[in-house]
Amino acid sequence: MIRKYSYSPMINTGAVVKSIPSESAPLPYFTLDNGVFTYKMSPDARIYGLGEAVRGINKRGWIYESWCSDDPFHTEDKRSLYGAHNFLIVDGDDRFGVFIDYPTRLTFDVGYTDPDVLTITPEKLHLEVYIIEADTLRDIVREFRALIGKSYIPPVWGFGYGQSRWGYVNREDIAAVADKHEKAGIPIDMIYLDIDYMERFEDFTVNGERFPNFESFVKEMKQRNIHLIPIIDAAVKREEGYRVYDEGHEKGYFCKDENGEDFVVGVWPGMSCLPDFLSPEASRWFGMQYKALTDAGIDGFWNDMNEPALFYSEKALCGAFDQLREFEGKTLDALTYFSARDVFARLSNSNEDYSAFYHNAPEGRFCHKDVHNLYGYKMTESAMNALKELRTEPTLLFSRASYIGAHRSGGIWTGDNHSWWSHILQSLQQMTGLNMCGFLYSGSDIGGFNGSCTRDLLLRWLSFALFTPLMRNHCAIGNRSQEATAFGDTEAFRHIITLRYRLIPYLWGEFLRCVNEDDMYFRPLSFDYEDDRAAAGIDDQLMVGDRLMIAPIYKQNTSGRTVYIPEPMNLIRMSGGEITTERITKGRHYVDMPLGDVVFFSKGKLPLADPAMTVAELDFENLTEVGEEIKKNS
Repeated sequence: MIRKYSYSPMINTGAVVKSIPSESAPLPYFTLDNGVFTYKMSPDARIYGLGEAVRGINKRGWIYESWCSDDPFHTEDKRSLYGAHNFLIVDGDDRFGVFIDYPTRLTFDVGYTDPDVLTITPEKLHLEVYIIEADTLRDIVREFRALIGKSYIPPVWGFGYGQSRWGYVNREDIAAVADKHEKAGIPIDMIYLDIDYMERFEDFTVNGERFPNFESFVKEMKQRNIHLIPIIDAAVKREEGYRVYDEGHEKGYFCKDENGEDFVVGVWPGMSCLPDFLSPEASRWFGMQYKALTDAGIDGFWNDMNEPALFYSEKALCGAFDQLREFEGKTLDALTYFSARDVFARLSNSNEDYSAFYHNAPEGRFCHKDVHNLYGYKMTESAMNALKELRTEPTLLFSRASYIGAHRSGGIWTGDNHSWWSHILQSLQQMTGLNMCGFLYSGSDIGGFNGSCTRDLLLRWLSFALFTPLMRNHCAIGNRSQEATAFGDTEAFRHIITLRYRLIPYLWGEFLRCVNEDDMYFRPLSFDYEDDRAAAGIDDQLMVGDRLMIAPIYKQNTSGRTVYIPEPMNLIRMSGGEITTERITKGRHYVDMPLGDVVFFSKGKLPLADPAMTVAELDFENLTEVGEEIKKNS
């Protein structure tokens, strides 16, 4: 059952697709006082959800903010990342889900200030609250997902392996990645193009010197069953003669300052303008710009910098230089030095800049800060609406920033993580919250975007990520290369990535089932074993579809771990390319997992395809089975 409570919402976010009348009765479970919603949690209540937020699967004990943020340091003390996912489930003496449809900053204090109190604090009381009740945790998710609409389905080759690096600067770099994978016998379906492919960082352009005959190169790679996936940034360079800027400026499609002039910000291209994705006309115009690349044969994109990320505004930059002049000629003590140093650090993504520009939505004119969390969502929607017109085949599309509703148009990756062991666990824990909010096609940058990855870290990360729908190795320029071919002996990498391809018939089938049934592809054990108190405390194992469970290694120099088996299962081991199975009983077991082995568990027989180098070469019909059917009482 779903109940809706309206508190003067200012804008239709589009997150909800199912029409539900507003209730006149008081909001259940919560008290509302001075614009703050308060709920008294029972001592053992667990709180699930909040999308890609940091910390464990159970969100109790921390304070979170829904505010799409460009922050490359995903540490445990962060309150917000790139997405705003305002859905959570309370599982205690009461059991219910709550979704707050609200497009700006929203604070969830989940037992941080008071260990037994959940408070939800909007900046203004202009929102809608949905209370979802059902018999089981999975049913609450199903009810919510039916409310917000079906999840995006990528092309099947989107389940292949992808290699990316900010620093592949020309077609030779891209071809070399494909050649090395082919020589090593390591499957690959996608190679990503970061900002280096563009002409002067201008969206929908290709640098002709670095990528001559781009259309023929795209075709050449497709003949090898490899798809090139370019990045698209949100900001448009302000440069006369650049067609996209000229059109957007002439037609008034960019966000405006208080005087009605184009709001100018500094991003990768330098001075740039922000398309007004809340304007239907501007949104359609921007989406149709993808045609410049689809005409060249491109069939996939990743949208970035769409929180929107602002390095600085033109006005704020001038002010910063004025502030620095105040320090000129002075002897700086420590505190004064820190103040001078922070003048430029404070420019990025400032509240002052987010308060300084405006959108023209169907409901009227809005200051950006009041609709901030919709920006990346509406960029993804803009792209997919156009791509459905431009192409007859499915298009790969995923985004960095998002709000609930964007899950209908594309997937998500969890942004600029690090080559830290803790980020394997963080990625695992983020997957469940994202799935609850409809983002089934999701994954993290394998190996870490920032920092220099080690061989053992990459092997362990791949051993987890081979189960994520989006499986992409990505890192930043200036860091150590972390391709599967970059560490000398490639055999262990070949075996792990080959196993991913062999599992695709199961993973793809479960993904489609979860889309159609509004189910979760990744689930905490407590969602499947609600009466098992031990399962409720597990936050480093996941169910994958209906038959598979994973318990990856996420600590350095570890050759095994304790795994909780909630019912008798098959232990399936891939070692040296060979797959073996054995039965494992319910309970806690220490399981050896040497580096290079992949160990996972199944509740029954699991289908495997024959090895293949690309998804196009997979045989989905003639499958072999591993494991055996196991009765629960055996």
